[in-house]
Amino acid sequence: VQLQAFGGGLVQPGGSLRLSCTVSGGIFSAYTMGWFRQTPGKEREFVAAIRWSGGSTHYADSVLGRFTISRDNAENTVYLQMNSLKYEDTGVYYCAASRKYYNSNSFYARDTEYDYWGRGTLVTVSS
Repeated sequence: VQLQAFGGGLVQPGGSLRLSCTVSGGIFSAYTMGWFRQTPGKEREFVAAIRWSGGSTHYADSVLGRFTISRDNAENTVYLQMNSLKYEDTGVYYCAASRKYYNSNSFYARDTEYDYWGRGTLVTVSS
């Protein structure tokens, strides 16, 4: 299974950016998909997750109301729409796929629950 993230770049504070992640070699519609991010010197942190059907999502408090995760199972792609970007949103963003099933979305905030990872795309929020 291969994941490839796109869409990173330089954006001013308050701006928007949309990340995409395509999955190949697996059964995309069976995976819960997540986005994580990491900055130098810090641990990788959870951003958002979406269940296989797209009907259930979960967000980190720091991005709630600003970011939206969505998916297109026909295109094997998951998206992260990022609005009202802040300096602290800067980092390398990774998409990940989980084959595991949990009743509670909170489990998907743990990076250990994901089976496959992409290489990441850099988002820089700067004026």
